[in-house]
Amino acid sequence: MTILEGLLWLTLNVYHEARSEPQIGQIAVAHVTLNRAKKEDLSIKDVIRQPHQFSWTLHKDSYFPEDPQAFLQCMESVVIALKNDDFTRGSTYYHLTSVSPNWISKYTFVDQFGSHKFYR
Repeated sequence: MTILEGLLWLTLNVYHEARSEPQIGQIAVAHVTLNRAKKEDLSIKDVIRQPHQFSWTLHKDSYFPEDPQAFLQCMESVVIALKNDDFTRGSTYYHLTSVSPNWISKYTFVDQFGSHKFYR
């Protein structure tokens, strides 16, 4: 995978998972994706396309961003994540605060950024 392809997939993930979040929430989602890729020794694309990990990959007919301005803001957040230390302290999972998934008891709560809770 090329660097540009990884950047595109990471930006698409942030766009579909957190485009309505404040920038800190978008950066946190990028860090989770990067942490998973590192932990599992997979490409960004392969991490994102794993079954049942990021819901947008299951429910979208098209991955193409419908809001170009939001996509560019998400790309800015991705660049910030790539250039800075991981403030999620190694988080590999997150969920919206409005849900309580059954897997949370298996992980340690780290923090909340925007409307997502982060775990490792």
